[in-house]
Amino acid sequence: LFLQFVFHTYTTAFTLVHGNGTPKAEDYSVQQKQLVLGLGAISYSACVGALPLAFVNRYALKSSLMQLVVKKLLPAPLLGLTSAFTVAMVRSPEFENGIEVMDRNGRVIGVSKKAGEKAVMETAMSRAVLFGTTFFLPEVLMYCVQRARLVKNPRALAPARMFVIMSVLAGMLPVSLSMFPQCGEIKRADLEPEILSSTEETEFFYNRGI
Repeated sequence: LFLQFVFHTYTTAFTLVHGNGTPKAEDYSVQQKQLVLGLGAISYSACVGALPLAFVNRYALKSSLMQLVVKKLLPAPLLGLTSAFTVAMVRSPEFENGIEVMDRNGRVIGVSKKAGEKAVMETAMSRAVLFGTTFFLPEVLMYCVQRARLVKNPRALAPARMFVIMSVLAGMLPVSLSMFPQCGEIKRADLEPEILSSTEETEFFYNRGI
Protein backbone atom coordinates (compact mmCIF):
# COMPACT_ATOMS: atom_id res chain seq x y z
CA LEU A 1 0.00 0.00 0.00
CA PHE A 2 2.83 2.40 0.87
CA LEU A 3 4.66 1.80 -2.42
CA GLN A 4 1.44 2.25 -4.37
CA PHE A 5 0.79 5.49 -2.50
CA VAL A 6 4.30 6.80 -3.27
CA PHE A 7 4.03 5.89 -6.96
CA HIS A 8 0.64 7.55 -7.49
CA THR A 9 1.70 10.60 -5.47
CA TYR A 10 4.63 11.13 -7.83
CA THR A 11 2.60 10.63 -11.03
CA THR A 12 -0.18 12.89 -9.72
CA ALA A 13 2.29 15.65 -8.85
CA PHE A 14 3.81 15.31 -12.33
CA THR A 15 0.35 15.62 -13.85
CA LEU A 16 -0.44 18.74 -11.82
CA VAL A 17 2.75 20.46 -12.96
CA HIS A 18 2.50 19.52 -16.64
CA GLY A 19 -1.22 20.00 -17.35
CA ASN A 20 -2.81 22.76 -19.43
CA GLY A 21 -2.97 25.97 -17.39
CA THR A 22 -6.07 27.47 -19.02
CA PRO A 23 -8.88 26.48 -16.59
CA LYS A 24 -9.99 29.29 -14.31
CA ALA A 25 -13.10 29.78 -12.21
CA GLU A 26 -14.34 32.67 -10.09
CA ASP A 27 -16.20 30.70 -7.45
CA TYR A 28 -13.34 28.40 -6.40
CA SER A 29 -9.62 27.88 -6.77
CA VAL A 30 -8.83 25.42 -9.55
CA GLN A 31 -5.55 24.55 -7.86
CA GLN A 32 -7.33 23.73 -4.59
CA LYS A 33 -9.84 21.56 -6.41
CA GLN A 34 -7.07 19.75 -8.24
CA LEU A 35 -5.24 19.08 -4.96
CA VAL A 36 -8.37 17.64 -3.36
CA LEU A 37 -9.12 15.50 -6.41
CA GLY A 38 -5.48 14.45 -6.55
CA LEU A 39 -5.47 13.27 -2.92
CA GLY A 40 -8.67 11.35 -3.54
CA ALA A 41 -7.30 9.77 -6.71
CA ILE A 42 -4.03 8.83 -4.98
CA SER A 43 -5.81 7.16 -2.06
CA TYR A 44 -8.27 5.32 -4.29
CA SER A 45 -5.63 4.13 -6.76
CA ALA A 46 -3.26 3.00 -4.00
CA CYS A 47 -6.01 0.97 -2.31
CA VAL A 48 -7.15 -0.59 -5.60
CA GLY A 49 -3.58 -1.48 -6.52
CA ALA A 50 -2.83 -3.09 -3.15
CA LEU A 51 -6.21 -4.82 -2.73
CA PRO A 52 -5.55 -8.01 -4.78
CA LEU A 53 -2.34 -8.85 -2.90
CA ALA A 54 -3.93 -8.00 0.44
CA PHE A 55 -6.88 -10.24 -0.43
CA VAL A 56 -4.58 -13.15 -1.31
CA ASN A 57 -2.56 -12.74 1.87
CA ARG A 58 -5.64 -12.29 4.06
CA TYR A 59 -7.30 -15.51 2.91
CA ALA A 60 -4.07 -17.45 2.39
CA LEU A 61 -4.78 -18.24 -1.26
CA LYS A 62 -1.65 -20.18 -2.21
CA SER A 63 -2.71 -21.88 -5.44
CA SER A 64 -0.27 -21.43 -8.33
CA LEU A 65 -3.02 -20.05 -10.58
CA MET A 66 -4.06 -17.41 -8.04
CA GLN A 67 -0.44 -16.41 -7.44
CA LEU A 68 0.13 -16.14 -11.21
CA VAL A 69 -2.92 -13.95 -11.73
CA VAL A 70 -2.40 -11.66 -8.74
CA LYS A 71 1.38 -11.26 -8.85
CA LYS A 72 2.14 -11.54 -12.58
CA LEU A 73 -0.89 -10.78 -14.77
CA LEU A 74 -3.07 -8.36 -12.80
CA PRO A 75 -0.62 -5.62 -11.69
CA ALA A 76 0.15 -4.30 -15.20
CA PRO A 77 -3.41 -3.58 -16.43
CA LEU A 78 -4.44 -2.42 -12.96
CA LEU A 79 -1.55 0.03 -12.80
CA GLY A 80 -2.31 1.28 -16.29
CA LEU A 81 -5.98 1.88 -15.45
CA THR A 82 -5.29 3.60 -12.13
CA SER A 83 -2.64 5.82 -13.77
CA ALA A 84 -5.16 6.90 -16.40
CA PHE A 85 -7.74 7.46 -13.64
CA THR A 86 -5.47 9.82 -11.70
CA VAL A 87 -4.81 11.87 -14.87
CA ALA A 88 -8.54 12.18 -15.58
CA MET A 89 -9.32 13.19 -11.99
CA VAL A 90 -6.55 15.74 -11.52
CA ARG A 91 -7.09 17.39 -14.89
CA SER A 92 -10.90 17.28 -14.79
CA PRO A 93 -11.14 21.13 -14.66
CA GLU A 94 -9.77 21.13 -18.20
CA PHE A 95 -12.83 19.44 -19.67
CA GLU A 96 -15.20 21.11 -17.20
CA ASN A 97 -14.03 24.66 -17.94
CA GLY A 98 -12.28 24.17 -21.29
CA ILE A 99 -8.82 24.97 -22.63
CA GLU A 100 -7.57 27.52 -25.13
CA VAL A 101 -7.62 26.65 -28.83
CA MET A 102 -5.48 28.50 -31.37
CA ASP A 103 -5.29 28.92 -35.13
CA ARG A 104 -2.23 28.15 -37.25
CA ASN A 105 -0.66 31.49 -36.33
CA GLY A 106 -0.92 30.84 -32.59
CA ARG A 107 -3.75 33.33 -32.09
CA VAL A 108 -6.14 32.22 -29.34
CA ILE A 109 -9.63 31.74 -30.83
CA GLY A 110 -11.49 30.73 -27.69
CA VAL A 111 -11.82 28.24 -24.84
CA SER A 112 -13.20 24.82 -25.71
CA LYS A 113 -14.46 22.09 -23.38
CA LYS A 114 -14.29 19.56 -26.21
CA ALA A 115 -10.62 20.32 -26.77
CA GLY A 116 -10.07 19.95 -23.02
CA GLU A 117 -11.75 16.56 -23.00
CA LYS A 118 -9.68 15.42 -25.98
CA ALA A 119 -6.44 16.59 -24.34
CA VAL A 120 -7.16 14.81 -21.05
CA MET A 121 -8.25 11.56 -22.70
CA GLU A 122 -5.15 11.47 -24.90
CA THR A 123 -2.87 12.06 -21.92
CA ALA A 124 -4.66 9.43 -19.83
CA MET A 125 -4.35 6.89 -22.63
CA SER A 126 -0.65 7.54 -23.11
CA ARG A 127 -0.07 7.21 -19.35
CA ALA A 128 -1.96 3.90 -19.27
CA VAL A 129 0.11 2.54 -22.15
CA LEU A 130 3.36 3.71 -20.54
CA PHE A 131 2.90 2.07 -17.14
CA GLY A 132 0.82 -0.88 -18.29
CA THR A 133 3.44 -1.96 -20.82
CA THR A 134 6.34 -1.16 -18.50
CA PHE A 135 5.05 -3.57 -15.88
CA PHE A 136 3.71 -6.25 -18.24
CA LEU A 137 6.55 -6.67 -20.72
CA PRO A 138 9.28 -7.30 -18.10
CA GLU A 139 7.24 -10.19 -16.67
CA VAL A 140 7.08 -11.77 -20.12
CA LEU A 141 10.78 -11.21 -20.74
CA MET A 142 11.79 -12.58 -17.32
CA TYR A 143 9.63 -15.63 -17.90
CA CYS A 144 11.50 -16.26 -21.15
CA VAL A 145 14.85 -15.71 -19.41
CA GLN A 146 13.99 -18.23 -16.69
CA ARG A 147 12.66 -20.76 -19.18
CA ALA A 148 15.84 -20.49 -21.26
CA ARG A 149 17.98 -20.64 -18.09
CA LEU A 150 19.96 -17.59 -19.19
CA VAL A 151 20.42 -16.58 -15.55
CA LYS A 152 21.69 -19.56 -13.59
CA ASN A 153 22.25 -17.87 -10.23
CA PRO A 154 18.92 -17.27 -8.41
CA ARG A 155 20.42 -14.23 -6.66
CA ALA A 156 20.95 -12.59 -10.03
CA LEU A 157 17.25 -12.71 -10.92
CA ALA A 158 16.32 -9.61 -8.89
CA PRO A 159 19.02 -7.37 -10.47
CA ALA A 160 18.14 -8.79 -13.89
CA ARG A 161 14.46 -8.01 -13.35
CA MET A 162 15.29 -4.45 -12.27
CA PHE A 163 17.50 -3.97 -15.35
CA VAL A 164 14.73 -5.23 -17.64
CA ILE A 165 12.13 -2.94 -16.02
CA MET A 166 14.39 0.12 -16.34
CA SER A 167 15.19 -0.75 -19.97
CA VAL A 168 11.52 -1.15 -20.90
CA LEU A 169 10.63 2.08 -19.09
CA ALA A 170 13.40 3.95 -20.92
CA GLY A 171 12.12 2.59 -24.22
CA MET A 172 8.43 3.16 -23.52
CA LEU A 173 8.80 6.74 -22.28
CA PRO A 174 9.44 8.29 -25.73
CA VAL A 175 6.85 5.95 -27.26
CA SER A 176 4.10 7.08 -24.88
CA LEU A 177 5.03 10.76 -25.30
CA SER A 178 4.90 10.44 -29.08
CA MET A 179 1.54 8.63 -29.21
CA PHE A 180 -0.18 12.00 -29.46
CA PRO A 181 1.47 15.30 -30.49
CA GLN A 182 2.17 17.85 -27.78
CA CYS A 183 0.39 20.43 -29.90
CA GLY A 184 -2.87 18.59 -30.50
CA GLU A 185 -5.15 19.26 -33.45
CA ILE A 186 -8.93 19.42 -33.45
CA LYS A 187 -11.23 19.83 -36.44
CA ARG A 188 -13.73 22.63 -36.89
CA ALA A 189 -16.66 20.21 -36.77
CA ASP A 190 -15.60 19.08 -33.28
CA LEU A 191 -15.68 22.54 -31.67
CA GLU A 192 -18.50 24.49 -30.02
CA PRO A 193 -20.58 26.81 -32.26
CA GLU A 194 -19.73 29.91 -30.20
CA ILE A 195 -16.06 29.48 -31.06
CA LEU A 196 -16.70 28.87 -34.76
CA SER A 197 -18.74 32.06 -35.14
CA SER A 198 -15.62 34.21 -34.68
CA THR A 199 -13.40 32.59 -37.34
CA GLU A 200 -13.36 30.83 -40.71
CA GLU A 201 -10.42 28.56 -39.85
CA THR A 202 -10.92 24.82 -40.40
CA GLU A 203 -8.18 23.46 -38.14
CA PHE A 204 -7.38 24.41 -34.56
CA PHE A 205 -4.64 23.50 -32.10
CA TYR A 206 -4.28 23.14 -28.33
CA ASN A 207 -1.64 22.31 -25.74
CA ARG A 208 -2.21 18.69 -24.70
CA GLY A 209 0.03 18.69 -21.63
CA ILE A 210 2.06 15.66 -20.56
